[in-house]
Amino acid sequence: MRFEDTDRERSSKQFEDVALRALSELGLDYDKGPFRQSERTDVYVNALQKLLASGDAYVAEETKDEEGEHVIRFRNPMKEITFTDVIRGDITIDSTDFGDFVIARSEQNPLYHLTVVVDDLDMGVTHVIRGEDHITSTPRQILIIEAIGGAVPTYAHLPLIVGEDNKKLGKRHGAVTYDEFRNMGILPQTILNYLALLGWNSGDDREFFTKDELISEFSLERVNNSPAKFSYDKLHHINHHYM
Repeated sequence: MRFEDTDRERSSKQFEDVALRALSELGLDYDKGPFRQSERTDVYVNALQKLLASGDAYVAEETKDEEGEHVIRFRNPMKEITFTDVIRGDITIDSTDFGDFVIARSEQNPLYHLTVVVDDLDMGVTHVIRGEDHITSTPRQILIIEAIGGAVPTYAHLPLIVGEDNKKLGKRHGAVTYDEFRNMGILPQTILNYLALLGWNSGDDREFFTKDELISEFSLERVNNSPAKFSYDKLHHINHHYM
C-alpha cells in the first residue's frame, strides 16, 4: 500500500484514513505498508543524482513570470517506445512528442514520474494496472526505468468508467465516494461485486461473485478495452441480492 503524496498541497492524513477505511471495509487488504513517498525523499534524491551524473538528466532554467527557476529534466533520447499492454496489445508512442520532461522541481523535490518508477523497482512491482488515461505516462516511465537499469514491468490499462451520459466519471463529474455509497445503504459486498463487473466478465452470464470467487476467477485477459458504463439500476439490483 503506497501513498503517492509528493504533492503536499493535495495530500493529507484525512484522505489517507478515508482510503484505508474504505479498503478495510471492502475486504481489500495489503501485504506491506502503508508507505508514503513524502517519507522516502532520500531514496529519490539518490536516484536523481545518479541520473544527473550519467547525463540522463540535467538542470534546466525555466522562465516563469520573468523569474528563472531551476528544474531537472530527463534527457529524452527521442525514439519510439513500444510496450505490450495485457489488455490492448502492442502500443507504440514516439517520445519526441513530449520532449525533455521535468522529473524534479529541484534536487530535493522529485516529481511523480521519477518517484513512481523508483518505488516500483525498489518494491518489486511486477504489474502496473491502472486506468487508460495513464497510457501516455508509460513511455516516460519506461525511459526512466531504462536509464536507471531496472526491469520494465507488465502494463495493463483498464477501461475508464463513464456515467449514463457517456462522460468519464471523475472528481469534477459524477463521481461518488465510498462513504456516499455507504450512506445510501449500498453494502460493501455490492460495491466490490459491481466494480469487478465494470470492464470485466467471467465468460458466462453470472452477476454475483464473492471476493474469494473473484480472486479465483479474475484475469486481465477478460478485461474489455472499451469504456464501462456505470448503472445505478444494476448497482441497486446487486445490492438487493446481498440485502
